[in-house]
Amino acid sequence: MKPGKTSKTWMREHLNDPYVQRAKAEGYRARAAYKLMEIDERDHLLRPGAVVVDLGAAPGSWCQVAAARCNHGRGDGGRTSVFALDLLPVEPIVGVDFLQGDFSDAAVLAEFERRLDGHAVDVVLSDMAPNISGVTTVDQARSIMLCELALDFAVHHLRCGGHFLVKVFQGEGFMEFRHEMERQFQGVRVRKPKASRDRSAEVYLLGQASSR
Repeated sequence: MKPGKTSKTWMREHLNDPYVQRAKAEGYRARAAYKLMEIDERDHLLRPGAVVVDLGAAPGSWCQVAAARCNHGRGDGGRTSVFALDLLPVEPIVGVDFLQGDFSDAAVLAEFERRLDGHAVDVVLSDMAPNISGVTTVDQARSIMLCELALDFAVHHLRCGGHFLVKVFQGEGFMEFRHEMERQFQGVRVRKPKASRDRSAEVYLLGQASSR
């Protein structure tokens, strides 16, 4: 199939996607919002007052979900509990503290920790994906690298008993990454929400930090 025809087919499928249409109607910035909602309804990650960090947050649909669920009914005087980091700019979202930059950079990390102001992190989210080159082996390697960076962040910032949710593409390096998560966390579960397209190789791994 020619590239132009492939692009047109993808665009037609995208525009007809019920989750895309629903996101537009309900004010979410991307269909990915429904992936997080479904996982949260099953695993109860996002609670009022929970401190949540969304890595690679652009365009911000996961932040919208987290802010709505974690900032509702708080008794903490309005302290921001949802933090977002990304290399790309994100349009402001009420109840979300956004920091633009590379979270693996020492200066950006120091600024994030200053904003965190000593509060423990309850949930680390990562729906990151690399810029696609079209070369499968290259794209998969880049994806796993992002997962590894997110895992390192989660290990160093999550409170005991906290949760780490990360998107991983099945392929080379997937099982090695899963085993590393299993080494770092007391339990790792696989989630494939309905909003994730059937043909997509993506799954979500959910790890819980030791409560000790």
